[in-house]
Amino acid sequence: MPLIAPAPLGSSTWLLQLRTFAIVGQLFTILFARLLTPTLLPLGALLALVVFTAITNGAYGWWLARTERRRQSEPQSTREYESLSGHGSLVEKRTVGISPDGSSVADSDVTVQLETPLQLAFVLMAMDLITLTAMLYLTGGADNPFSLFYFVNIAVGGVILTAPLTWTLTGLAILGFVVLLVDSRPVAGLTITPQQSPDWMIANLDLRDCGMLLAFVTCATVLTYFVTRISRQLRLRERDLRRSQSERADAMRLEGLTTLAAGAAHELASPLSAIDVACRELTRHLEAIPKPKSVDEDLSLIDGQLQMCRQILSRMRAASGDTAAQRWNRTTLGDLIDTALEGIRDPHRVEIVETPNDDSWEDQPLWLPEEAVAQAIRNLIHNGLDASESSQSVAVEPIVDHDAVRLQVRDQGLGMSGEVMDRAGDPFFTTKEPGRGIGLGLFLTRNVITRLGGSLTFDSTPGVGTVATVRLPLPKDGSSV
Repeated sequence: MPLIAPAPLGSSTWLLQLRTFAIVGQLFTILFARLLTPTLLPLGALLALVVFTAITNGAYGWWLARTERRRQSEPQSTREYESLSGHGSLVEKRTVGISPDGSSVADSDVTVQLETPLQLAFVLMAMDLITLTAMLYLTGGADNPFSLFYFVNIAVGGVILTAPLTWTLTGLAILGFVVLLVDSRPVAGLTITPQQSPDWMIANLDLRDCGMLLAFVTCATVLTYFVTRISRQLRLRERDLRRSQSERADAMRLEGLTTLAAGAAHELASPLSAIDVACRELTRHLEAIPKPKSVDEDLSLIDGQLQMCRQILSRMRAASGDTAAQRWNRTTLGDLIDTALEGIRDPHRVEIVETPNDDSWEDQPLWLPEEAVAQAIRNLIHNGLDASESSQSVAVEPIVDHDAVRLQVRDQGLGMSGEVMDRAGDPFFTTKEPGRGIGLGLFLTRNVITRLGGSLTFDSTPGVGTVATVRLPLPKDGSSV
């Protein structure tokens, strides 16, 4: 069993383990060098440098353990701010975290928490370069074969740090190597040429030193360029992989939910048909019989509710992937909005806001599954109506850009908090009262829009209202599906 558990490549723990191995290696190297060279090495100064590195590494390990405990105590919403490199490269998905006391964690606060390990890692690696330069200065300078460890530090920085920080680290390494070329303490058996009097002038370097400096700068530059480039490609590939896995998980959840919706629609069709037949038969038998007016009102109410149930079943079939729902057709933006407004329970509360100096939006051609998209927009309008008072209206504003159509649905409700905005679209999550929704509307809406290459975003101001924006790409000329 290893003394130190393996860590993911590029993570904070990986840096901790590398520094631990470096400390152990430095101790053994100093002890063996003392036995192999006749030169009296400054063991006190060298061991002090190793102890300094060990202290900083211990403090770093304590900080990592404390941060991990805090991360484990936070809810999942905050932990979704993951790091592709282990030091602050944010996943694209935006998540507002909730602290253990129930208060929301601002976006900027979480970003600072993630940038701290990145900056701290850079500081530690910069200190390691300075420590390495000091050790080499005391043990032969650039002639010491362990000066090659500059490249190790650069390579590790390229994997862990961002490109600008890695190039800064490379500059520090080059500066340290120049210091060693100009002046160092000679060691018998290591120093090739006698050192000149230190006047810190690069012009006093001989041809060999200039060649070594040129070779060092070239190798450091090439190494930094390729390592940072490959590291960036790996991070992008990992991000794409995470996104693909997330989309696959969403697709599997949608498949299960749509299967449930199709089964519910099929099972409910028969009893609703029976209720409809019984209601009509009862109405026919009671036509010639004296009865209170409330009976007619109740029968009319039952008939109206049955019609609404039929519409709901039709939309469930459409949402579950019915053949009719998957049929693409050419339509216009005006027809799409008219279709979306069909079945709105309070149409008098829906206001179509036209863009000034733009009266051609109604004729904008579209190529999409009209019924499915109309149902998605209808869900947003219903959510806006539910969030607003009965005396308030919901505005629908169509906007035509050069390559896309945007539909903004604005309500006048109380708005959404950061936590609710983060979870909006999750299946079975709803803030409505029991009986007014099961939390599938936004989930199905988002899936319909994203499968068409569009997007659904929310902008909410507490106490003012929420704006839901649907963006749909326009068909390209001559394109076909």
